[in-house]
Amino acid sequence: MPGRLHFRLWMALSTLVVVGSIGVSRLIARDAQTSPASRREATATVKRRDFIRSVRLSGTVEAVISTTLSAPRLSGPNTSSLVITRLVKPGGAVKKGDIVVEFDRQTQLAAALDKRAELNDLEQQIRKREATERADRAKDDSEIVLAESALGRARLEMLKNEMLPKIQVEKNQQALDQADATLKQLRTTYDLKRKAAEADLRILKIRRDRSENAMKQAETNAEKMAMVAPIDGMAVIRTVWKTNNMAEVQEGEEVRAGVPVVDIVNPATMRVRARVNQADINGLRVGQLVRIGLDAYPDLTFDGKIAQISPLGVPSTLSPKVRVFVALVDVGGSHPNLMPDLTASLDVELARVPNALVVPRDAIRYNGEVTSVRVQRNGSVQDQTVTVGDQNFHEAVVTAGLEEGAVVMRDIANRGGQ
Repeated sequence: MPGRLHFRLWMALSTLVVVGSIGVSRLIARDAQTSPASRREATATVKRRDFIRSVRLSGTVEAVISTTLSAPRLSGPNTSSLVITRLVKPGGAVKKGDIVVEFDRQTQLAAALDKRAELNDLEQQIRKREATERADRAKDDSEIVLAESALGRARLEMLKNEMLPKIQVEKNQQALDQADATLKQLRTTYDLKRKAAEADLRILKIRRDRSENAMKQAETNAEKMAMVAPIDGMAVIRTVWKTNNMAEVQEGEEVRAGVPVVDIVNPATMRVRARVNQADINGLRVGQLVRIGLDAYPDLTFDGKIAQISPLGVPSTLSPKVRVFVALVDVGGSHPNLMPDLTASLDVELARVPNALVVPRDAIRYNGEVTSVRVQRNGSVQDQTVTVGDQNFHEAVVTAGLEEGAVVMRDIANRGGQ
């Protein structure tokens, strides 16, 4: 048994050695095929042209001249949503004064009619109360005159007391006292009646004024239901949150007061609002030329110019330690597809070297402070020292040591490495 076990172990080790030898031979053969001697390198021809160093930004297209029409905020205790009954077509051209969006005004018109009827009723009540007060005042005035006359007669009767019996004198005195008390009572109640009538009229007038204000508010709200374009331009429908996604506002939908519905923009003057990282802000200046491309229309490009750069940065959404600045870029020209809220890419020209010798950046080799390129001549490759000027992410300017038309080798394996 031990001999048989040793034989099996020996066979397994032999098999492993054979398999390993085959794998090593294949690796050596594949390495020989990909050795530096057999690996091909791409070439590039040195050309003389304008060299541009730029930085790539991203932003959003917006209109320089624009206005937003929002759902009106109604006066009075009305917090219900507004139903859109009429809406301009997206992208349609509008003139100043054209109706852009209209909301259902039936509720406001019904409220205005109700308040008008209430106002008329209160006006009639006020007139009736004033007429009643005039009649009551005339009646009270007549009673006071009669009481004053009765008091005067009682005083005249008192002049006869010396010739009358004692009992008659007492009756005259009682008649005088009664006439005087009646006159005082009438004068006191007269003032109270006038104040009460004035208070009743004041209450009716307050109710009238309140109804009038409510009626005017309802009429004003009804007028707000139709919103017109304040400027000439193009209508852009705003998007709102609907259930699970963002979508454009449509006719028949309900919106809350204050929600933006339509933007009226002037397509003749557009700009791009770009966000600039703090690492790139030092290279930007007002007036720099910009090449603008639209992500939605790759074949459409525009020339632009930086018009404004924000002096203060705001924290980035990625990290509070990174600041982001805002740059406004004016777009030169116009196009029907150049619309607000489109995302755009911007290539800002930081430097330009006219009529320069330009080579790919991965063709330059660095050995300490010495820079060189590998030039292909007569079927052989030679190292040649060069002086490198301005560079961007893909190309570099050669200021000395190389001639136009030379063919240089590009290091594909280490492309982009320095």
